[in-house]
Amino acid sequence: MIHRMGKFLLPLLFLLLLPAEGVSGAQGGPQAIMPKGQPIRITSDRLEALGQKGMVVFIGNATAVQGDRILKADRLHLFYRQGSEQAKPEGVGAPGGGDLERIEAHGRVRLIQGKRVVTGDEAVFDQAAQTIVLTGNAVMSEEGNVVRGHKITVLLNENRGVVEGLDKGRVQATVFPSRNLQEGGKKR
Repeated sequence: MIHRMGKFLLPLLFLLLLPAEGVSGAQGGPQAIMPKGQPIRITSDRLEALGQKGMVVFIGNATAVQGDRILKADRLHLFYRQGSEQAKPEGVGAPGGGDLERIEAHGRVRLIQGKRVVTGDEAVFDQAAQTIVLTGNAVMSEEGNVVRGHKITVLLNENRGVVEGLDKGRVQATVFPSRNLQEGGKKR
């Protein structure tokens, strides 16, 4: 029984935990959550630029859109590498605006790409490590399939993800294999 569930669960987790277009970009390298060349359009109720800290904070109903990806949260913190151009509002997503180091999303986090929706209390995207970590009531869903845990880590360069429960809490998954998988674990 466990072996049979593994045949369905592993392909599902693979499908759920990877970017919708796969992990390879056009040049054959790993695909970044914030791909270069596309602007990041961010709206919020308020913006604070903290140039000395290399940080821009978007506060209140913050929404970042890049290509087909939408990130929503109560607050978005964009951090730039030290030594890069000072962070400033007009530099966000613009050429020469500084090297993005990481994005932190706080409060009612929602990441949407196509039919995939990921939610949690907080999320951190690390550009150099190519990881996304969602914590606090982390839920990933796509076409009825749902994976829940306290923490979801997606390792973009390694084509894998890890879902963890809190303390002795357990991870939960609801899988509809007939909807999503054909022979060989390929998505319809």
